[in-house]
Amino acid sequence: MKFGNMKKRSRLLLMLLALMSMMLLSACGGGEEEVPDQETGSITIKGSDTMVHLVSSWAEQFMNVNQGIEVSVTGGGSGTGIAALINGTTDICAASREIKPKELELAGEQGIEPVEYVVALDGIAVCVNPENPVSELSLEQLKKIYTGAYTNWSQVDGPDQPILVLSRESSSGTYVFFQEHVLGKEDYAGQARLMPATSSIIQSTSTDKWAIGYVGLGYAEEAAEKIKIIGVRETADAEAVYPSVETVLDGTYSIARPLHLYTDGEAAGVIADFINYCMSVEGQQIVEETGYVPVN
Repeated sequence: MKFGNMKKRSRLLLMLLALMSMMLLSACGGGEEEVPDQETGSITIKGSDTMVHLVSSWAEQFMNVNQGIEVSVTGGGSGTGIAALINGTTDICAASREIKPKELELAGEQGIEPVEYVVALDGIAVCVNPENPVSELSLEQLKKIYTGAYTNWSQVDGPDQPILVLSRESSSGTYVFFQEHVLGKEDYAGQARLMPATSSIIQSTSTDKWAIGYVGLGYAEEAAEKIKIIGVRETADAEAVYPSVETVLDGTYSIARPLHLYTDGEAAGVIADFINYCMSVEGQQIVEETGYVPVN
């Protein structure tokens, strides 16, 4: 009997030991792998209104993957973003134009070393009201309209109606690019109405039958029901080309440009992570989905 009791006590002891081991493992996480701490931090991005939609889309998806990082995106124009980079109030500048020599000089005086990343391409779409019968213009005609040499639609085979010229304001990279590549660096017409944002150009063009404006390709596609995109001829007798991903990539659409991100020195840490995400397969897919042209 004593031997039998000893066997029972041994089995009970073994069961207790097994139970204690299970409880200990459970308290330690059951042997599961530890989850590494998420990277934390914040990124501020300021600049091009043309790029706000694209950069905001990047930021949203980047934060979904990196939930410990907060990305803040604001517009104001490429010039405003570059100024913010120079004075140290933004981590990344979004710019739809290249930084100017004078801006590089100012940056150097502040100890800032701008580094450029080309993250997408964009076509500048020329738009009119859907009721305007004009459907294509040459670069020379556009130049004459925007410098004030032409003031009536009849001068470009349209109806006898005054032309309302709409442009972005001077802090916009699109304003600068259009001035350099379409106006041949000449001044905009004095009667040109300077608009604070691309959305303002779209709104005015959709409501004024004789207005003309220019917007980024991504915005043009979104506003297709409100405005009419016209074809552009490089010369008077050339075939008109309409802006699209394909015509920007193959170089047949002449009013196209690179889109940039600028940082102070080579990007590092979470800022480098964000730029790498923009250039990744997923990031470049967002470029195409938002109406811009991928570079990868």
